[in-house]
Amino acid sequence: IMKNEDVIVRKSFDFAAKIVKLHKYLVEEKNETVLSEQILQCGTSIGLNINEAKSAVSGNISAAKLSDAAKEARKTEYWLNLLKDSEFITEKMHYSLSKDCSDILVLIKNILLTSKEKFNEN
Repeated sequence: IMKNEDVIVRKSFDFAAKIVKLHKYLVEEKNETVLSEQILQCGTSIGLNINEAKSAVSGNISAAKLSDAAKEARKTEYWLNLLKDSEFITEKMHYSLSKDCSDILVLIKNILLTSKEKFNEN
């Protein structure tokens, strides 16, 4: 489980940096401010929730924060799809960001399942 936690912290931080760059691109190149603010908020909060989960004082709080991270990742996927379908980002940009977001969601789910299994063993 610790290995997955280290990987997810790094991946979610790298993803947040990409989202910040996407926000900058949308504002400066596409003159888009409403959708870009939405994706900036949820795309960067994934990693924030993961970091909070890692430093949580109890397993329940950690699981809640990881669940919040998953919720923000699903919101991010929604905004990415909308940005693609409204032609603010290319298919290639969408694919890359969506894949990263999906990978993070899989890691979150795996950590939550592993944590639940360990809890049930005790």
